[in-house]
Amino acid sequence: MRNLARVLAATLLLGLAACGTSSKDQPYVEKPVEELYNTAMDQLAQGNFKAEAKGFDEVERQHPYSVWATKAQLMAAYANYQLNQYDEAILSAERFIQLHAGNKDAPYAYYLIALSYYEQIADVGRDQKITERALSSLEEVIKRYPDTPYARDARLKIDLTRDHLAGKEMEIGRYYLNRKQYLAAINRFRSVIEKFQTTTHVAEALHRLTECYLALGVTEEAQASAAVLGHNYPGSNWYRDSYTLLTGQGLAPDANQKSWISRAFSKLF
Repeated sequence: MRNLARVLAATLLLGLAACGTSSKDQPYVEKPVEELYNTAMDQLAQGNFKAEAKGFDEVERQHPYSVWATKAQLMAAYANYQLNQYDEAILSAERFIQLHAGNKDAPYAYYLIALSYYEQIADVGRDQKITERALSSLEEVIKRYPDTPYARDARLKIDLTRDHLAGKEMEIGRYYLNRKQYLAAINRFRSVIEKFQTTTHVAEALHRLTECYLALGVTEEAQASAAVLGHNYPGSNWYRDSYTLLTGQGLAPDANQKSWISRAFSKLF
């Protein structure tokens, strides 16, 4: 993903990149905008993103109304992204959008915001607010710029993002299930079925619903859950476990069309 970000960032430089010489940190001296910009470009070419970020910030500070400053704002955001300084990258890209919403490089700014959130996705054991923001930002890229390379990459990343959110719901559901808080567990597993039906967690969610409903004595829903599981994941261990649970109580899977589970899956399968 960083390679794609780098390639796309390079396209922003066309028409402005020129030869220049790098410089070390010096006391503040006002310099021509072309010199400042080209020095920052040299740092970019060398992979010195920290110096690059400072250089592009200096372009904007000394020459805020030049066309170079507009480009420098976004390049500074890119440099911060490369430094894993995601909050700074997001703030810079958001500022660029606020000031230059109609700029031809605005799609890249939205994409960089989404990437900065995406890179921070944590394991499912942690809070998933960042994951939710990543999903929202990726969807925003697709909605605004559906036919761009940014949107194509965003679509690929959405699958992992949604899988993380479903995984968090499963973790909480299992927590409640282990404590025999069945209604609370059902709400979490139901969320996976209704909101994240294309993720890798659906088969387990259906099995856990079977467990919960059997524990509560709601046998029709347990049978419906197992039936949907068997229809869509017939060879899975989860289905074998659900089937064993049902037959152990003299029951069998039954696709009750009145069940919310059957209705939820009829929309997709």
